Amino acid sequence: MDAEAGRAEVLRAEPGGPVPKVHDVDTCTFDCYGTLIDWRSGIEQNLRRLLRPRGMHGAQSIFLAYLGAERAVERSYVPYRDVLAASAVRAARTLGIALPAAQAREFAESLPRWPAYRDSAESLRALGRLGIRRYILSNVDRDLLEATIRESGLEVDGYVTAQDVQSYKPQPAHWERLLQQYSVERSHLLHVAQSLYHDIAPATELGLRTVWVNRYAEAGPGALRPTYIVRDLDGLLALLAG
Repeated sequence: MDAEAGRAEVLRAEPGGPVPKVHDVDTCTFDCYGTLIDWRSGIEQNLRRLLRPRGMHGAQSIFLAYLGAERAVERSYVPYRDVLAASAVRAARTLGIALPAAQAREFAESLPRWPAYRDSAESLRALGRLGIRRYILSNVDRDLLEATIRESGLEVDGYVTAQDVQSYKPQPAHWERLLQQYSVERSHLLHVAQSLYHDIAPATELGLRTVWVNRYAEAGPGALRPTYIVRDLDGLLALLAG
């Protein structure tokens, strides 16, 4: 942890406030892809590898094309492998490229190999040493998440997937299942995520405290009011280890 060096500065949603310490949290829930796993790099690298031989140009934004495609595909529940494959085909079409179904499935199967952020595994271990329970709430299939956990060495106490609840965040079913299945007290829960759309907005609507991990140095949360804003998971540790 290196908060003093500015790498992991904790920011209050209210500018200028002192760096707080939080002592009443016994559970942290995490989004996985975007928060623990660098999904931007995973999407860019793996989809670009498949599109380059078919005429992909370096200046085109694969990530933005993919984001728009996935939001459209996730409107109703289908297995996440199908979401990944369909989103890859749709994103490629947006970029003027026809991606065969077999290569779209190859992209879907690459997900467990997407890179973890450098602070993810150690931060989860450090939270465990503090006695804080750690759960992942993810919009994926169970076996894909389990493979990611193994590949990246993520130490967690449990998880809820889209496959479990048959819906995708920002729908509230992930949190509802977590509170019931793991007997979590919402007053002692902190939800930690990079995505404002999938996570911070719905968790806020549920009355939960939130930590927005601004991994990609975005301009700000707009009208949303995350309880805390951090740049990375070192910032989360600075918040909780007082």
